[in-house]
Amino acid sequence: MTKQVLNRKWLLCSIILMSFTLPQERQIKVYMIGDSTMADKAKKAYPETGWGTPFASFFKPEVQVDNRAQNGRSTKSFLAEKRWSSVMDSLKEGDYVFIQFGHNDEVQTKKNATTEQEFKINLLRFVKETREKKGNPVLLTSIARRKFDASGKLEDTHAVYSQIVRDVALQSNTPLIDMDKKSQALLISFGPENSKLLYNHLAVGEHPNYPDGKEDDTHFNELGARKMAEIVLAEIRTLQLGLVAYVVNSGK
Repeated sequence: MTKQVLNRKWLLCSIILMSFTLPQERQIKVYMIGDSTMADKAKKAYPETGWGTPFASFFKPEVQVDNRAQNGRSTKSFLAEKRWSSVMDSLKEGDYVFIQFGHNDEVQTKKNATTEQEFKINLLRFVKETREKKGNPVLLTSIARRKFDASGKLEDTHAVYSQIVRDVALQSNTPLIDMDKKSQALLISFGPENSKLLYNHLAVGEHPNYPDGKEDDTHFNELGARKMAEIVLAEIRTLQLGLVAYVVNSGK
């Protein structure tokens, strides 16, 4: 047997052995569907920041966060604009779908609002179709608006639609991250005045994108978005989702 033939056989054996000893790296995607509180922002909107932006930096390279959330969307418009079908076209077994709607669904003066029943049906559809493709749905309630009354008590502005999310999570046995309750607790800890530091509150002339200033009690600045993303991360650990293994410095 010639040396050349031996070399070829050695190379073939090496390739076969490597196929058994080196598993293929699985890229996991986390799809995020929701509204402006979750969405990535255009530069012209800064310092307004959705919590999905800092959330993407929490994971090792094996996890890719694909933020499909968009400003002003409800479950109805997300479906009507075929944004959901686009996610379904890409979703693979083992991927995650983080579902957070309610802000726009619940405002009945908006054309893309949903009735309570429609909201429930749409959420159940997202969960069902994710599971049909062997993905992992995660439901999230809406994040609290900064709305304190005259006595300094935080008002619950999402009570009805957040409860629908909780009911759907229970009915469908889907992991729930109750951002409404968790963010309310955070706002209360900051108080009526200091909680402005989490939202897009700007004085006149403070930022070139908002020369006339801004008082926005729904959308976050970079600090607020980071705080909300940290709540989500803590809840991922509490729920012991498989994503925990891919969190940067998860062992610390």
